[in-house]
Amino acid sequence: MNARKKFRAIMAGSRLVLMPGAYDALSARIMEAEGFEAICAGGYAAIGSMLAQPDMGQSNMRDYADHYGRLASAVEVPVYVDADTGFGGVNNVRQMVRAFEAAGVAGVFISDQVFPNRCGYLPGKQVIPVEQMLAKIKAALDARRDGDFFIAGRTDAAGVEGPNAAIARCQLFMEAGADMAKPMGFDTIEEIKRAKREIPGPHMATLSQAAGNKKRNLEDLEAAGVVAATFPSIALFAAAHAVRHVLRILKRENSLTATFDHLLPLEDYYRLVGLKEMLAREESYDKESAALMQKRAAE
Repeated sequence: MNARKKFRAIMAGSRLVLMPGAYDALSARIMEAEGFEAICAGGYAAIGSMLAQPDMGQSNMRDYADHYGRLASAVEVPVYVDADTGFGGVNNVRQMVRAFEAAGVAGVFISDQVFPNRCGYLPGKQVIPVEQMLAKIKAALDARRDGDFFIAGRTDAAGVEGPNAAIARCQLFMEAGADMAKPMGFDTIEEIKRAKREIPGPHMATLSQAAGNKKRNLEDLEAAGVVAATFPSIALFAAAHAVRHVLRILKRENSLTATFDHLLPLEDYYRLVGLKEMLAREESYDKESAALMQKRAAE
């Protein structure tokens, strides 16, 4: 089963699957190595890692396609990604779907914010007319070449026009053919249960550091019928914390030795990045080439 079929199986399931958010290929590889069945990748972590800036929509489709392509090629598990607003109108959405499909991701979600898109937890959001968003969803569905490529519509209307407007938009997204519709900002169990009742299709919860220290019990999410929970910025925040911590030790102690207990062992790093396999591959090709030359010399 390929990654896209695996992701569709997850979204059609009944158990809660945890999807941490990768900010680069190495963090994606770590998530896969730790046994996670799928991962996500969003603009918040991408902008933080690529530009060291908050997510205010300052990157472009090609940057994201390259970024997500590196993540997807580093792992075998499905990678579900943020497509912002689709990066423009319906023709931009079409290009985005084709580029992201080629990058190898399992699926995307498209936001109904005005361009430039910003993190859904930041103030100042605006949403486009629902007719424009429905056109983008239709364009995305028509553009995909692989029917298993998962396309979701996300609305930020709850924070702009209220929860009823968000529910209504999500219902229209599903009528337009989206594989999933997500009302951003429906974070409490009560809100999630309402979304499950009133919006057809699967529900994916978002547990982001950008939302603040909201405490939600994963067992409660599963009981509410949530099939996937994303943690889009958890690795980014963990990495930033770890790097800052070890650098403070280095500066304070003026000693590399003092940092040893805070670093990944060299053997673990090489195992993670596949050094043994790469060396074996080199040796195999060298032996094949040498055998070919010996054969030619003997003729």
